[in-house]
Amino acid sequence: MQRPRRIGILTGGGDVPGLNSVIKSVVYRSTDLGYEVIGIRRGWQGLTHPRPGAERDPTYLRTLDRINTRTIDRTGGTILHTSRTNPARMKAAGLPAWLDAASRAPLRTGVEGVYDLTSVVVDQVEALGLDVLVTIGGDDTLSFATILNAAGVPVIGIPKTMDNDVQGTEYCIGFSSAITRAKELITRQRTTLGSHERIGVFRIFGRDAGFSALYAAYVTSGRCVIPEAPYDLEHLAAILTADHAANPSRYAFVIAAEGAVPIDGQIAEVGAADAFGHRRKANVGEALAADLLRLTGFDTVHSELTYDLRSGEADSLDQMVAITFANVAMDLIADGVTGRMTAIRDGNYAHTELPPIGAGPRTVDVAKMYNPDRFRPRYDGKLGDPLLLVGLG
Repeated sequence: MQRPRRIGILTGGGDVPGLNSVIKSVVYRSTDLGYEVIGIRRGWQGLTHPRPGAERDPTYLRTLDRINTRTIDRTGGTILHTSRTNPARMKAAGLPAWLDAASRAPLRTGVEGVYDLTSVVVDQVEALGLDVLVTIGGDDTLSFATILNAAGVPVIGIPKTMDNDVQGTEYCIGFSSAITRAKELITRQRTTLGSHERIGVFRIFGRDAGFSALYAAYVTSGRCVIPEAPYDLEHLAAILTADHAANPSRYAFVIAAEGAVPIDGQIAEVGAADAFGHRRKANVGEALAADLLRLTGFDTVHSELTYDLRSGEADSLDQMVAITFANVAMDLIADGVTGRMTAIRDGNYAHTELPPIGAGPRTVDVAKMYNPDRFRPRYDGKLGDPLLLVGLG
């Protein structure tokens, strides 16, 4: 008898609320279609570190069914765990133990100490008998999915990142939960800012794109600085000083994306680069708070709105999008369509090409969405816009 179709599924990069809803929905829909599902643990590491053809290692591979996924959508994170492994650019220290020196040689990239394990992943997919691989991730995770697709592996991508910056889609799983949580945290801290008559600086994720800071400012009526529009520090200090004076509670605040930089400077990068070549930005919140204290004379406090935003359960919008993206992916698989990514385009569920290699993140359209002179989102001219204010269709 012909075996059932077998679906592999993995989550890569940072965790966000809603990942478990995708996993559960893929499993449930696969069961309806008579497919098997293999969960690949620890992101792309789950397809590089087990030896292809060897007995399945539960550290990296797990059979998924309706029983062991029944309640996973009630919690955040990912039951498959995750990593920032990039098989196309692996450092020697991160290579699997079974890959000896002779086997490593043909995998060299030409960059000292860096190896390309794409062929290992292809072999692993074939050894596992996977008919399709569902990859859930942001720009980095999906960029390797594009490489795999070009290598002949049938892939479906599902975008997730609270930065909401994946090319080709207006929405990524995790974004709504992050903004909802940012709004709650900022609103809660207003009482302390007012009680002490302070200026608050809230740092939020957004290395290259300012969607998280911009939308958090949109729903809190706050000021924000974003990577796409370098800010005039003295002008920002003057605006916040005026806000402080005009506010009956005598406080002001600004939301700073981690990649925002002043006009006459830049934020240093610190630490070692990750597998995708990214180094961590020095803390823009701390630097900006110190500058505002110096320029305004007001007590200034810096608060991190980062990991709190990606932790915990999904809000209702993320839950709904996660479930629907999973089912759109399964519709495509059932129809024999691969090499695509689920997406929102002009407010509609759709599918599009996987993010092209080197395309980089989607960024804020400053002219349409941001007022750099007032450090505010633009609230005018929205008639006819999609629900989430950005149209890509």
